[in-house]
Amino acid sequence: MRTLFLHRHRHDALAPSARLKLRLFAERSAAHLKRWALVYVALAALALWFHAHYAFGLNASPSLPHRLFLIHKGEMPGRGDFVAFRWAGGGPYPAGVTFIKVLAGIPGDEVTRDAQGFHVNGVAVGVPKPVSRQGQALEPGPTGRIPEGRYYVQAGHPDSLDSRYRLTGWIHASQIIGRARALF
Repeated sequence: MRTLFLHRHRHDALAPSARLKLRLFAERSAAHLKRWALVYVALAALALWFHAHYAFGLNASPSLPHRLFLIHKGEMPGRGDFVAFRWAGGGPYPAGVTFIKVLAGIPGDEVTRDAQGFHVNGVAVGVPKPVSRQGQALEPGPTGRIPEGRYYVQAGHPDSLDSRYRLTGWIHASQIIGRARALF
């Protein structure tokens, strides 16, 4: 019977010094929570706000000189800025993967292709390759005037999967996450 009694009343079975330590711990914990509650709430609110407006992006390929980016969601990049967008799908990547490239052409710009490669408004932006590193044929991307709601993206690396290729083409405005800023 004594075992049952100890099981049902563990707190009573504690030595007086242990009960005191337990009570002090509980009081200190409550005081700590009261003192720091506002800080914890503020940190949680800040984290929620950050997540709503920003994201981090990683560039896993050598297509850009930077690896880590801070993406400002909803901020429209300008020509020459880094742009973060969702991959439409196809090729080696599933739909929705975040890509980061340089915004090289905006609606109304003229994209041409000749023996020297692709040009946006007469400025060279890249030379297309006939095959990928894996040996798959690569079809050149579109040329002509970039329509409203479409954008030409590129990276300086020869193996970059960008608007030089039909697989990427001109990205749609709905794919754009926001402007990306290189961190390192």
